[in-house]
Amino acid sequence: MKADIHPQYVDAVITCSCGNEIHTRSTRPQLHIDICSKCHPFFTGEQRIVDTAGRVERFRRRYASRQQS
Repeated sequence: MKADIHPQYVDAVITCSCGNEIHTRSTRPQLHIDICSKCHPFFTGEQRIVDTAGRVERFRRRYASRQQS
């Protein structure tokens, strides 16, 4: 077996955009995520559109003219 080929396994903090922090272990000390189990619509029961880069609005503009016709 080769020596020193495995990455370091350290304590890590995963931070969500909602402010929730999860403490675990990983090869990276800090991770940033957009959605976690505290704010995801499936777990909260809320229906919320998560729009990254305006895709939902672009879809609505594109197909709004077809609905009016």
